[in-house]
Amino acid sequence: MTTTILTDDEMADFLKPGGTGVISISRGDEEPPYSIPVSYGFDPDADRFCFRLARTDTEKNRLGRSHRPITFVTYGRVSGRYHSVIATGMLSEIVEQSIDSDVLDSMQRVMIPVVDIFEAHPREMSFEFYRLDPETMTGIAEPLRDD
Repeated sequence: MTTTILTDDEMADFLKPGGTGVISISRGDEEPPYSIPVSYGFDPDADRFCFRLARTDTEKNRLGRSHRPITFVTYGRVSGRYHSVIATGMLSEIVEQSIDSDVLDSMQRVMIPVVDIFEAHPREMSFEFYRLDPETMTGIAEPLRDD
């Protein structure tokens, strides 16, 4: 039994409904990366991820500025088999004043789930939006079992 490498279409099908994953950001040679759970949407037409991040002072300071290299990982089950996708690239904050029509179109095509993991209700939280136009993206699936 060998792991199945996902095609671009298979990755898009897996990612299109959106979900949750983890962004990891380098903090330098001597420190482990900073990782944060996120909700994401994926626009297969633009090959772009959009992220909704709850704004907290701690996380905002750790995310720092836009255009930071990141790794994004998401995984889940499809038809009883685990799938995962790993994407790398530059994290870019989506600032309302500078949204170009391409990014706006992507934001309208994606569904980013609201995951309530905070003590406050999501309507009381402040959110920021980021995007990732992946430089690399790979996906694998658990092997089919011979039952």
